[in-house]
Amino acid sequence: MAKTKTTKTPVAEKVRYSDEELQEFKALILEKLDAAKKEYEVLKGSVDLSSSNDTEDTSPTFQMEEGAYSLSKEEVSRLAARQYKFIQSLEAALKRIENKTYGICRVTGKLIPKERLRLVPHATLSVEAKNDKNK
Repeated sequence: MAKTKTTKTPVAEKVRYSDEELQEFKALILEKLDAAKKEYEVLKGSVDLSSSNDTEDTSPTFQMEEGAYSLSKEEVSRLAARQYKFIQSLEAALKRIENKTYGICRVTGKLIPKERLRLVPHATLSVEAKNDKNK
């Protein structure tokens, strides 16, 4: 009896996330975006002193040392700039969801694992590509 050779048809590798999966990621991103925008407004308000609970407006006799005040303002300004960049990254991720390219590594072209996207929803690189980039 002759053996018949069975060949397995290769399973096509998934090239993008399904519309349902994209909607799950969109909900996660919108939640993070809302929180990030609120945080940005707080930081921006601190820099502008528009929402300050500082002693500056209640106690004219107390003066913070100028160096300490400016360092604090610089730190808050840096945090606000970083938060703004995060907001832009989340908004860019929403655009990638719209055009169905979300979750695809821009270096390898392969899907970024869901676990990574849940932790870093604005990621555009797989862990491997990011590690190669940092070498």
